[in-house]
Amino acid sequence: MEREPGDSRLFFRGLQSCSHEKMKLRKRKSASYFSSQKSTGRRGDHLGENIYLVLFTIALRLCNCFLVQTSFVPDEYWQSLEVAHHMVFNYGYLTWEWTERLRGYTYPLIFASIYKILYFLGKDSVQLLIWIPRLAQAVLSVIADLRLYSLMKQLENQQVAKWVFFCQLCSWFTWYCCTRTLTNTMETVLTIIALFYYPLEGSKSMNSIKYSSLVALAFIIRPTAIIPWIPLLLRHIWQEQRKLDLILHQFLPVGFVTLSWSLIIDRMFFGQWTLVQYNFLKFNVLQNLGTFYGSHPWHWYFSQGFPVVLGTHLPFFIHGCFLAPKRYRILLVTVLWTLLVYSMLDHKEFRFIYSVLPFCMVFCGYSLNHLKTWKKPALSFLFLSNMLLALYTGLIHQRGTLDVMTYIQELCYKNPNKSTASVFVMMPCHSTPFYSHVHYPLPMRFLECPPNLTGKSQYLDEADIFYLNPLNWLYKEFHNNSTLPTHLIIFSILEEEISAFLISRNYERTAVFFHTHLPEGRTGSHIYVYERKLKGKLKRR
Repeated sequence: MEREPGDSRLFFRGLQSCSHEKMKLRKRKSASYFSSQKSTGRRGDHLGENIYLVLFTIALRLCNCFLVQTSFVPDEYWQSLEVAHHMVFNYGYLTWEWTERLRGYTYPLIFASIYKILYFLGKDSVQLLIWIPRLAQAVLSVIADLRLYSLMKQLENQQVAKWVFFCQLCSWFTWYCCTRTLTNTMETVLTIIALFYYPLEGSKSMNSIKYSSLVALAFIIRPTAIIPWIPLLLRHIWQEQRKLDLILHQFLPVGFVTLSWSLIIDRMFFGQWTLVQYNFLKFNVLQNLGTFYGSHPWHWYFSQGFPVVLGTHLPFFIHGCFLAPKRYRILLVTVLWTLLVYSMLDHKEFRFIYSVLPFCMVFCGYSLNHLKTWKKPALSFLFLSNMLLALYTGLIHQRGTLDVMTYIQELCYKNPNKSTASVFVMMPCHSTPFYSHVHYPLPMRFLECPPNLTGKSQYLDEADIFYLNPLNWLYKEFHNNSTLPTHLIIFSILEEEISAFLISRNYERTAVFFHTHLPEGRTGSHIYVYERKLKGKLKRR
């Protein structure tokens, strides 16, 4: 059963005081008392906080947005912007997840709505199509940041809230992810805001309907979002006196409405009734077919993933775990539970545990609050180490795949012969964005890599077959010169291996883009663009 804010405040205060003090507090529960508290605490506030704090956070996240100019994972384009572009402009590429109905349209619909508005206003330039969705994601991250701060003020005091807020804002991984159009980013945003309404001991903003609605929405967008909420939901049910009412009158109606909304949206775009959340969980969890895209040992999140995501916050997190009161034990249990569940899946990525990173910031803030003599050095260390890493990963590491798409944009909009142009991206599959970053129906192709959905033995996708013998593959694929693309995009590591083909077909290198200082596998340090010349010899630049 949901409690009123005033009752919950008195209830949790009563847990920490003697019975005589409880009686005193109950005598103050009058309409005039609460109205005066409300009027003095909220006047001139926005999102429950001071306007200057709100403006500072907005300014910071806007800078954050424009200072992240690198690529992270393909999903930030192929599962959001590319789908939205296809929904609005009727061209784009839908990956196998959409043909197999493993993804839902709820999240891309947000960006499709933005694209539609830009289209009606005649402002659908490629730059606005790229940056407006990211700015929208940055604004949502601002709301989440402020909600985390407000929650800690309720649970503790402004001093502790300030350090938790500091840790949240200077986290390099949060900086790296919070403005990207990833379902993991939206999942994290919704998780933080839902936590604001969750019935933690001392919270004045608890609301079962609101937090369960946000959790349900996160589940619709990314079904694995339910994982961190399992211990939190069980705790709420366990502590609730009227358990049946909570489940029947709040959780079930919220789940029914949200799931119905998802089914209707997906019915509109798939053309048939589809429960994509079941398909997603079946593929990734029950069948564990995600291993096609890589597998890691069971301890990877504990030995590498979690330490990397936390970065230099790690010692403060460990310190804070010993200092934080028992009422935060549920947050620590949630973090450990999430790491354990994801550890059971073979396919692991850093972004999968992003949603519990804000939980960790609570313990980091508690650690900073209890530091005395070493506080200033600790703050300097945290800020500098995280900002250096954030700026490097945001501005330098893996930026070539976005820079080369800017080159393709210019090819479309500045080249008078653009109608004859065509592009073939000969890189690991989904290395670059696609039509969402070109916004022109230019013939483009890439090496495809769908998983083994038919159960074939010795299965190899197109990219695997290509990399077994790139030169031989090219000669077989393009035995007729009339089918040759005008532009080839490759990683530098591939150039020497296919140089004979490039020379024989009169391709000339016309552009070079830096990509990473840490090339590995099929990924090179630079990206080369080769253009086919009808006359003349291949020239090296």
